[in-house]
Amino acid sequence: MKHLKRITIALFLFVATTGFISAQKMAHIDVQELLTAMPEMKAAQAELQKLGETYKADIESSVTELKNKYNQYSTEAATKSKEENDKRAAELQGYEKNIGDAQNAAQQELQKKQQELMGPITEKAKAAIEKVAAAEGIDYVMDASPGGGLIVAKGKNLLPQVKKELGF
Repeated sequence: MKHLKRITIALFLFVATTGFISAQKMAHIDVQELLTAMPEMKAAQAELQKLGETYKADIESSVTELKNKYNQYSTEAATKSKEENDKRAAELQGYEKNIGDAQNAAQQELQKKQQELMGPITEKAKAAIEKVAAAEGIDYVMDASPGGGLIVAKGKNLLPQVKKELGF
């Protein structure tokens, strides 16, 4: 008898929980697709690419200068003393270290700039998603981007309404 009571209670809880979950309205949106389509994102990506190319050109210039010094020092090595050659080798190592430091600094600056540019864009997208979801009476919105944690994609796709909300 106790066993039957437990099964009945468990079944009741399962049905109640299932009913609660199914009463919730769910939808999905591919956030990555939305962000890619936003004009602000295209402008931010162009700015990041331009900044990256500037850093790349500066670093390539330094590498070319290092190669030229290395070639010069290599051809002159036979005519220089051991102390002078050691001094030049240390100088070249210093240049290499400076180039490595510049590459790391450029990478960090690019990441910082990316966060600075992308933060407001993702916040704007999130606000639009929340507004559309509220207008549609949606309780949960799942990210349909690859790796976005989507389990089922049978719900309503909010991408068209969110694009409309953002004006594109």
